[in-house]
Amino acid sequence: MFSLHVDTARTWRGGQNQVLTTLMGLRALGHRTMLVAHSGGELRQRAAEGLDLIPLAPKTEMDLTAAWRLSRVIKQLKPDVLHAHDPHGVAMAALALSMSTQPGKPPLVAARRVDFHLRGNSLSRWKYRQVDCFICASEAIRQMLIGDGVLPGRTVTVHEGIDIDRVERAEPANLHAELWLPRHAPIVGNVAALVPHKGHRHLIEAARSVVQQVPDARFVIAGEGELRPALERQIKEYRLEKHVLLAGFRPDVLSVHKAFDIFAMSSVTEGLGTSLLDAMAAGKPIVATRTGGIPEVVVDGQTGVLVAPRDHDAMAEAIVRLLKDEALRRQMGDAGRARARSLFSAERMVQNTLIVYQRVARGEASGE
Repeated sequence: MFSLHVDTARTWRGGQNQVLTTLMGLRALGHRTMLVAHSGGELRQRAAEGLDLIPLAPKTEMDLTAAWRLSRVIKQLKPDVLHAHDPHGVAMAALALSMSTQPGKPPLVAARRVDFHLRGNSLSRWKYRQVDCFICASEAIRQMLIGDGVLPGRTVTVHEGIDIDRVERAEPANLHAELWLPRHAPIVGNVAALVPHKGHRHLIEAARSVVQQVPDARFVIAGEGELRPALERQIKEYRLEKHVLLAGFRPDVLSVHKAFDIFAMSSVTEGLGTSLLDAMAAGKPIVATRTGGIPEVVVDGQTGVLVAPRDHDAMAEAIVRLLKDEALRRQMGDAGRARARSLFSAERMVQNTLIVYQRVARGEASGE
């Protein structure tokens, strides 16, 4: 099976990690893959060794020049499946296929990793009509697509996956020394881009309450994004500068996970949350919001505690409970590690993705 993958993002987030995991997993199984990616993007840099790369990205969603170049690539390479991993990639792939006059065009598969509704404008409706099958990162996303009018036969749920062994091999970062934290201070961690739907302001609200009950607790948020200035102001307003630290983008994110005592995710919406998978594989108990695909990952009361989105009081209560109960933290962490290995391995994700490719290549994606 020869799959051609398209991802236009410049930054590195969970989606780009899934692209690379998929490509490497397919190649390990003996399948040919090629990647079309932004020439200056982080994905292309990280995939520079061992993968066939084509530097190409649209300047706008309707970049006809980029789409024409991609159509020539498709004509020359003749892939069995075209897999677009982000919305701009879907648009470029759909345009490229529409420009082609060759018979036997490859089916278009689109990854859907966010639980946002499809836009209702004419361009969005057109590009998504060209998709033969949506691979949804969670059942919550799949049900949202169906609610938006996508026929069920054009959707499938393939939970995202991670390299469990790689997580287990990672050495813990020494965050106490790096960030000048008190030696025995417990760390509540978060890894996410600083964007609105991740709900960091609610996590900081929770932290305000937590430190009143557990003064030694420290919150470390790893990630960058547009909300950094606003979050810095909030931290300063609440006088939490010593307790809540914005650690920025961390390339050693797995080692950072290993240094946490608890992982907290405060998302208002969330497709699935691969950082949850990393945290579970690292043996960390979870406190997270009951939204999107998160309940498909975290089992409330077994691998963590789920609370309502925006309910910082409930989040604070759950965090304090875990901080004060080391045995419960260990029990939930062990259960999370076992669940991650059983259900969210990269191998399982790649095998299930390959099954989708084989189905659409046979023309079995339908509108039923």
